[in-house]
This record gives sequence, C-alpha cells and structure tokens, in this order.
Amino acid sequence: MKAADVWAMTPDQLNDELAKLKKEQFNLRFQRATGQLEKTARVKQVRRDIARIKTIAAEKSAGNNA
Repeated sequence: MKAADVWAMTPDQLNDELAKLKKEQFNLRFQRATGQLEKTARVKQVRRDIARIKTIAAEKSAGNNA
C-alpha cells in the first residue's frame, strides 16, 4: 500500500483498513506457528502497512486540531 493511497482515505476508511490488516496479521502469525505460511514477506509488509496507516491517521488528526 502506497502512502498516497492512505492519504486519500477518510478516517472511517483508515479504521476499516487498519482492522482488516490487524486481522490478517493475526492469521499470518497462526500460519507461521503451524508451519503453513507460504509468503513470509507478507508478514513484514502487513506490519509496515499498519504502521503507515497509524502514522498518517495521527498526522491527519493533528492537522485537524491545529
């Protein structure tokens, strides 16, 4: 996910996407624990997408309060 895509999202869309990614991260952790994980790089990608969404959401909320 690109930062420009995240900036274009509304706060509700950001929350929905964050929930979806956290659920995916949970499932990936279980797959790794059971030895079923095929795309190991996806774990890192999801983690970074979560961080990106949280960062941009915080910047947007700080910008609205200024």
